[in-house]
Amino acid sequence: LEHALLDVDPARAGEYEAAFHKALPLITATPGFLDLTLSPCVEKPGRYLLLVKWETLENHTVDFRGSDRYQQWKALLHAFYKPFPEVTHFATPVASKAGFPPVRETS
Repeated sequence: LEHALLDVDPARAGEYEAAFHKALPLITATPGFLDLTLSPCVEKPGRYLLLVKWETLENHTVDFRGSDRYQQWKALLHAFYKPFPEVTHFATPVASKAGFPPVRETS
């Protein structure tokens, strides 16, 4: 699960959202792409939470970022970010709405 907090000038939020919709096919065409949500922050105008589900970390870091599509993504979106976001990745959940998985034994 890729996670990024994206800060843009609130006055440009509409322009950013339009650019994001234009860029969306670039990421969804990537092998291993599963799902994406972009949600505006309630408390801080201009802040967005981006969550992208990938089959593997490499689908994001190699297959997408190493592609020509990523260069187009950057051209459409990266100029909006102030400051540039930190992107982090998270593993399989240890809990979800379905509950907790069995306890993993550690040695």
